[in-house]
Amino acid sequence: MEPSRLSELVPILQVAVGPVILISGIGLLMLTMTNRFGRIIDRSRILAQQRRSGDEAERRRAEAQVAILWRRATLVRRAIALASVSVLGAAVLVIVLFVAALTRIEAGWLVVAIFGGSLLSLIGSLVAFLQEIDQSLLALKLDLSEQGR
Repeated sequence: MEPSRLSELVPILQVAVGPVILISGIGLLMLTMTNRFGRIIDRSRILAQQRRSGDEAERRRAEAQVAILWRRATLVRRAIALASVSVLGAAVLVIVLFVAALTRIEAGWLVVAIFGGSLLSLIGSLVAFLQEIDQSLLALKLDLSEQGR
């Protein structure tokens, strides 16, 4: 690659830093989400065992908890999927930036659309994650009210 073309890529590298940072941050968020998902699955297995071996009251309590855990697992799965779409969008954005620079194609609207879609997916992921946290508080409330009886 000739030196003048290489110097033209430096601003593109600077612009690409933003999406790369977004990828890194979402990766950490996804680590948290997958950890929560694993805990939900582990807790579900424990409650499934209680449902099989407990008395009637324990079975009812376990069934109520399993229903909440199912909703939580669904929300975390949705959050992880949307975060993954966001990361994929950011990765595609970096590729589009470099291809547009190398081919000298005007891709401003495409860049805006991809970045906007990536951010919308991230917002959706965070909304689902917050809903899951609300569901976990509901499960805690149920646990605490059962213990108080």
